[in-house]
Parts: sequence; C-alpha cells; structure tokens
Amino acid sequence: MEAIENALSRRDALKSAACGFGSLALAGMSGHLAAASNPLAPVIPHHLQRAKRVIFIFMAGGPSHVDTFDHKAVLSKADGKDIDFVGVRTNTFGKKSKRRLMKSLWDFKPHGECGHQVSSLFPNIAKHVDDITFIHSMHTEGVAHGPSTLFLHTGATNLVRPSMGSWISYGLGTENENLPAFITISPSASKGGPRNYGNAFLPSLHQGTAIGRAGNATGAQIKNIENAMLNDAQRRARFDFLQNLNADQANRAPVDNRLEATIKTYELAWRMQMEAPELTDISKETETTKKIYGIGEKKTDDFGKQCLLARRMVERGVRYIGVNYSDESNTPRWDQHSNMPKHADHAKATDKPVAGLLQDLKARGLLEDTLVWWGGEFGRTPFTQNNNGRDHNPRGFTVFLAGGGVKKGFSYGATDEIGSIAVENRVHMRDLHATILHALGLNHEKVTYRYAGRPYRLTDLGGIVIHDLFA
Repeated sequence: MEAIENALSRRDALKSAACGFGSLALAGMSGHLAAASNPLAPVIPHHLQRAKRVIFIFMAGGPSHVDTFDHKAVLSKADGKDIDFVGVRTNTFGKKSKRRLMKSLWDFKPHGECGHQVSSLFPNIAKHVDDITFIHSMHTEGVAHGPSTLFLHTGATNLVRPSMGSWISYGLGTENENLPAFITISPSASKGGPRNYGNAFLPSLHQGTAIGRAGNATGAQIKNIENAMLNDAQRRARFDFLQNLNADQANRAPVDNRLEATIKTYELAWRMQMEAPELTDISKETETTKKIYGIGEKKTDDFGKQCLLARRMVERGVRYIGVNYSDESNTPRWDQHSNMPKHADHAKATDKPVAGLLQDLKARGLLEDTLVWWGGEFGRTPFTQNNNGRDHNPRGFTVFLAGGGVKKGFSYGATDEIGSIAVENRVHMRDLHATILHALGLNHEKVTYRYAGRPYRLTDLGGIVIHDLFA
C-alpha cells in the first residue's frame, strides 16, 4: 500500500510540477531507461579516433549518381540505345527487359587538383572536391523508399532497430552534458518517420532529439524547454522538489535503476533550459557567415539554416547531427521518375548550403575531427522511365565523405561503364556504417546491446571497415 501511495503522490507531483520541460523529461521515462549513473558520460573509444562527431546530410528520394558525381562517358555515347536490364523490383526481380539508356542532362567537368568530375548541378560543392572522398560503389538493401531509408538509418529494412545516431550516442556518450548527444534537424514524418532517429530498445536517453519539421528550418527549435508562467526561482524550486521525491523513492527501492535514469533525464532537461535556446538562435551569426550558406536567398534559405545549425551543434559538442533535405510528400524530393530536370531545383537548394558548411567547418578547424556524410537511400538507373525520368537503383550509387580523417580528393570503387551496378571495390551500406563507426574510434562488432535474449549491433551480422578510405 505504501508503494502505491508513493507512486500516486509522485504522479501528481509530475503533473503539477511541470517545469517547462515536460515532454523532454517524460520521453526519458518511456521504454528502456538507462541504468548507469551517468549514461551519457563520454566513453573511451576502442581505438584512436579520427572523428569525434558526424554530420549526416540526407538527400531523401535518391539523387541520381550518373547526373551528379559519377561521370559516365559511355552512357553519353550510348544515349537512346536499348539494353537488357535485370529488374530489381518485386514484380521484375531477376527478369530481363529492354530499357533505353539516357545520358546525363548536365555537363561534367573536372575540378580541383584531383580532377574529379562533377556535373554542373553542383558548382559550389565542386570547389571542395580536394577535401572529399567519393564512394562510387555503394549498394544497399531495399528498393522502395521506406525500407531503404530505414536501412540507411538503422541497418534494417522493416524491423524496429536503433538508429545510427542512437548507437553512436550509446557507444560514445556526449561531449556536452547540457545537450542531447543526437539531434536531427527537420526530419520527415514519412518513410520511416521517427524510427529513423529512434532508440528502439536502447536506453531512451539515446533517442534522437528532433527539431523542426521537414522543409521548415525556421521552426527548428527544441520544444517545451521552458515555462513562461514561472520565473527562474519558481522553476528551480519545483525542479528541486521533484528531484528530491525521485531521489527519496530511489533510496527506498535501490534495486530499481529506472528511477535513477529518470532523475538523470530530468537533470538533462533542466540543463538544456540554459543552453538549448541559444543553440538554435542564429540571429547573432554574421551576415558574411549567413551568406556562405545561402541564408536570405529564396532557394537556399531553409536548407542553409539547417546546415548552419549543424555547424553550431558541432561547436557545442553534439555527437551526431542529422540534416534532412526531405518533405512529407509520397514522392520524396529527389525521386524523379518522370521529370529528371527537377533535379536542378533540388541541387540549387542544397549545393550552396552544403558547400558553405564544408567551407565554414574547415575555416574554424572543425572539419579535421568532424565527419561529414552526404547521400541518399539509393541511386537511380541509367535508363529512362516514363520518357524523362529514372527509376530507383539500390545496386550502384554514390555517397561522399569529408573530414574526419578520410582521404582528400579521393575516389573509391566504381559502377560499370553505364552506372548500372557497383562492380569495383563494392561497399554495402553495412560497410559504410562500420567504417563511420571506425572513424569514431568504435569497433562495430563490439558496440552491442543485449535484447530479447541476444546481442544486437548496428551492422547486424555484416559490415567490413573500408580502411582504404582513411589517410
């Protein structure tokens, strides 16, 4: 009876003592709560770190590699030719059918000292090729957006598994005890939605904190961070009262570590009140800085703000940052099945902000230990669809990395001569996950969590570190 009364009194206190961080704190009480006294404390990595943090720039919908960074001269020469193509979708899997090749709609030119070919879609990113490693031999699981996007973020096509950012938070902890280790900016609610930044069965403190909605970086704020109805002293008093109740209850039930985790969650939420509002306030950034991101320009303003926020988070020790070029439509932004010229609009919106982020990070000395990862859930086919589009292609596509100890001005792997399938130094998405964890000083086979009777990891039973990517 005493335990029931204690539980009821605490529940009432939770309701009445809402200190302005209610949703943040309550999130920490759900699911599997952390048992350690400080579950977000920095963790010593398995080996030497090349990178301390990651910025993942997600291009939702699958940008076409043969129209962006994977130049195929043969494809241009064979434009309009019909070839046998083996299908990858459910109704065509393994079957051959005639498909008509289509050359890139944009010209390619060599850039930088490395001479890497970049299409005219990305004139600004092209200026940074000497700081970039291009992986041209990616392949992945799933052919539809939902499963492939989930696999990109979690290593599973349809199961509820922890996202990559959650695994990194769990494996390394945070560099700033006043902020979440994992933040995703303006994520989409579709194609996996919250599962793309979810903690699944990992302790809830490793859940990604989502700020803003897809396509609205202006509204990217951490919600419910303060209570306007109470002054600082009143919030402090209520917070202390609540924490004392939690501590008293924890002392009565020392074998139950869930209350200790709840206490730590509330403490994080309280500390966030001090630092989080400043984190997302870009008003004090110089006009020169805003300009390099394209902020204030119609086409680039929204994504430019996302990229600038990512740099601010890097400066403040956020461990994993997701930057999402996505929307809420059934057809994600880069998904051009019948209108490839639309790629030009998406390139215009993202080229300058991404280049600005690389420039800014480098100028501030942050690129050396920050790994920037750009890519989509898959690529697109070299043949036409609906006369003027391209279909999904999970069998061969391009992503790029910059900073974090990777080689500069380097290309790894290759698709075949028309860009249809990865054929040289093939890199599976699990290999990329393993390699990114390696850059962070983590052995992907040792970052595990026991759940439902067996250990789990991001790379499941696969994953090979691509050591050749590192300088």
